[in-house]
Amino acid sequence: MSAEAKRPNRDELKQLQQEKKDAEAKLRADLEELESGTASKPGLPNRTSSYSSVDEEQEDRLDKITKQVALMRDLLPVMLRRLSQITDPRQPKKTKHTMAVLFIYGILMFVFQFFSRREVNREMTRPQFKENLKLLFPDLEQLPHADTLFRLLRDLEKIEELEETYLELLKHLIRKKKFQRYLINGCYPISIDGSQKFCSDTLWDENPLQRTVGKTPKSPDGHQQYYVYVLEASLCFQNGMVIPFLSEFLEYGKGDSGCNKQDCELRAFKRLVERIREAFPRLRIILFLDGLYANRPVIDACRAHHLQYMIVLRDKCLSTVWEEIDGLRHLGAEKRHWQQWGNRRQDFWWFNSIRYETSQNGKEYLTLHVVGCDETWKEVNAEAQTETKTGRHVWLSSCPLTTSIHHERCNLGARHRWGIEANFLVEKHQGYSYEHRFSSNWQAMKGYHCLMKIAPCFNVLARFSEPLAKVFREMGVRPFLRFLRETCAGPWLNPLLVQQRLQQHFQLRLE
Repeated sequence: MSAEAKRPNRDELKQLQQEKKDAEAKLRADLEELESGTASKPGLPNRTSSYSSVDEEQEDRLDKITKQVALMRDLLPVMLRRLSQITDPRQPKKTKHTMAVLFIYGILMFVFQFFSRREVNREMTRPQFKENLKLLFPDLEQLPHADTLFRLLRDLEKIEELEETYLELLKHLIRKKKFQRYLINGCYPISIDGSQKFCSDTLWDENPLQRTVGKTPKSPDGHQQYYVYVLEASLCFQNGMVIPFLSEFLEYGKGDSGCNKQDCELRAFKRLVERIREAFPRLRIILFLDGLYANRPVIDACRAHHLQYMIVLRDKCLSTVWEEIDGLRHLGAEKRHWQQWGNRRQDFWWFNSIRYETSQNGKEYLTLHVVGCDETWKEVNAEAQTETKTGRHVWLSSCPLTTSIHHERCNLGARHRWGIEANFLVEKHQGYSYEHRFSSNWQAMKGYHCLMKIAPCFNVLARFSEPLAKVFREMGVRPFLRFLRETCAGPWLNPLLVQQRLQQHFQLRLE
């Protein structure tokens, strides 16, 4: 039979699609009967505009943008107070814009998701855009040129001080207990992972790392590539809220020159946890890490800084630990617990106090706690058949596991480590230009990176705030941010009404 004869015709395709819909509907009905699962997120509505008149659209735009700006105006002063402690490197007599103006300007260029300094100069300096920004942010009496912000970031004595202004905001939110409902065993959940920011075939600064790429039979030596790599830490809460926390740049000079080794993630991890503990000396923190960090130096660093952890344990990692696990499971010594979570049937098993020897004589060892989850669930495949899927997750835990805490640490905590990876995709491909340098100067590039991290924080807080959560669900994140930018670019705002709305008391409440 030919390939064309095997293809289903139109009627068969329609029948297959209907059978698949019916099977998926039955699965959803079965899940609702369990009364223990989480509801699936609805898709964005597919409908025409709900506005019936220009006045209605104008009122809606005014309402949405004032709610977003009210949140920013409530939180910006917290950072500006810390910003006032930074020494201004510019000459006072030649200074036209205050550091506060440049700081707000830099945040707004990422809040409105401009892709380059040229685009900022072109778009934000349009008369209508400038008037609306001055109306929403009275401190912006006159917008600076994008190069003015670049020169400030380039000349700052310590670019880390700019990041400390952002940490001041996070400390303020933590003191106000805004995240109290989303903690894991009373700890703030932080995921750590690395990501490439930029790569080039030319060495544009002394700090980027280097690697050999392009090896082929015709070119066995390949060529050198220079890249910027950043170790990121983000708050990843169980409700899906991911807030950037700290960034640690890997730099060529911070490697081991004696052994001809570059900087690496594990070296940067030690520096990062030191900075986290220095900034928050008493905060209870739990780290969620991938399989790269399942080793003694990382565990020792966590213990030295009193940080809890949940680390992914891969199948071929720490072979002696797996041998111990297999032996104990064969004897039936594990503790177990079964539960239904969403559409998944979960079989939890754990071993506390496993001895992991790190030296041949057995004098050096670690006491590890291991928890695993074998789960099954049902899915409808492309042939409209319901099939059973299986999966396994295994973690190293910093504390012994019990029946009362394994669900919170594993399902609500460790499984949300993916939030930082999803956030990388958002920052790289959904408007924040993570992979754009904005400057060839290393110091300025780090400054722009810091400003780029502050903007998602404001947007994420707005997305999960009570006044705007429903709006984000209906419109989507990127359409809403584009909606705000279009509102600022057009003659939609009534100055009197804007002032009245922004003078009202605002208090951040998260859903």
